[in-house]
Amino acid sequence: MDRYNILITGTSKGIGRELALYYISLGHFVIGCSRSESSIQSDSYKHCILDITDEKSVISVVRKIKQDYGKIDVLINNAGIASMNHIITTSFGSVQNIFATNFFGTFLLTREVSKVMMKANFGKIVNFTTVASPLYLEGEAIYAASKSAIESFTKTTAKELSSFGITINAIGPTPVKTDLIKAVPQNKIDELLQKQAIKRFGEIDDIKNVIDFFISKKSDFITGQIIYLGGV
Repeated sequence: MDRYNILITGTSKGIGRELALYYISLGHFVIGCSRSESSIQSDSYKHCILDITDEKSVISVVRKIKQDYGKIDVLINNAGIASMNHIITTSFGSVQNIFATNFFGTFLLTREVSKVMMKANFGKIVNFTTVASPLYLEGEAIYAASKSAIESFTKTTAKELSSFGITINAIGPTPVKTDLIKAVPQNKIDELLQKQAIKRFGEIDDIKNVIDFFISKKSDFITGQIIYLGGV
């Protein structure tokens, strides 16, 4: 695999941090961003403090990355928040917050980074969805809706960006043991796992495998695809 400049959102913890460390270990240069500092220390890593829901900040950070490093080969839109609540007790503020982070953030990064990729006529974008969307889990109406928006966005954007040499795909993980699912009741997690074809938690390595496939130059003919882990 060629050495890429890889931009990953949400790298202060969880899946984003693990992905950053993984791609650094493979010899890539990683630019990570989150609302807080990162503990990653490497000459092949640059961290940016960024609220991905703030349009002006996203534009500024992406321009600075282009200025400092010349290109962005890969964008991994990992940052996201989860919430489990009955629709009757869900506040409008919660809905706005979930969509702002999960969908609007993905949109803003995709739009701005695509402008950089277009000039190189090459780019790989990977978005994050969830198995909660196709499984229609009770209590996750808003979270799943925000991710379903990402899926539709991914498929349509794939057509809009294809002429610029940019592919865009999405991965839908099953629950992975990170901070994201700590607030979800155990019985709900068990219920989800039982609905999968392969009834276990996802592992970081499962996610790495799919992203490696999406960003490989051998996958230049793969775009607009959604891969769910665990079988739904």
